[in-house]
Amino acid sequence: MLRSTASLATLLAGLALSAQVFALSISDLSQTDASGGLKDALTQGAQIAVKQLGTPGGFSNNKDVRIELPGNLGKAAKAMKMMGMGAQVDQLETSMNKAAEAAVPQAQALLVDAVKKMTVSDAKSILAGKNDAATQYLNKTSREQIRAKFLPIVKQATDQVGLAKQYNTFAGQAASFGAVDAKSANIENYVTEKALDGLFEMIAKQEASIRKDPAAAATSLAKKVFGAL
Repeated sequence: MLRSTASLATLLAGLALSAQVFALSISDLSQTDASGGLKDALTQGAQIAVKQLGTPGGFSNNKDVRIELPGNLGKAAKAMKMMGMGAQVDQLETSMNKAAEAAVPQAQALLVDAVKKMTVSDAKSILAGKNDAATQYLNKTSREQIRAKFLPIVKQATDQVGLAKQYNTFAGQAASFGAVDAKSANIENYVTEKALDGLFEMIAKQEASIRKDPAAAATSLAKKVFGAL
């Protein structure tokens, strides 16, 4: 019995030592691997987010990113619904979400390009950062370019809806009294900003998911890197 206990203890000690030998930490990874794994995961997250949002219902059916009338206009919309004018509000909000859904696919190439331009130094600080550090990097490096792509598509979509002019007139008046901010006073600007917010929110969710469960990463290199965090 003593011999068996001793053998078991020896076996367990050996397994523990093996685990220490083979367990990776981020410092064990080469800079190339660390950067490559992060880029793989971030590209994956961006592509999934674009696919989820850039389809019919991608915004309107997702309560986390659905675009509604802003601030006091939203309050006014609720009052309009109570007065039997809900169909007009629904039509406007439907058009806003459809415009965002039409614009989002334009983001993919720009997001992938931003990932490719990431430096080793960027990658190291991102991997050591918060759960949305990579998403914040993309937001900082690509938001302006994506906004420029989104805006004409959103404008084209909202121009086709007669309520867009009504929104701009109403929101413009409200903005002069401080009821809405300047970005919300123009429908295409407002929808564009909300589309960008929704896009980066969905990318952040993908990033957090991979950080929590590295097995969810699509490539073996990404699994290796995030498994070492």
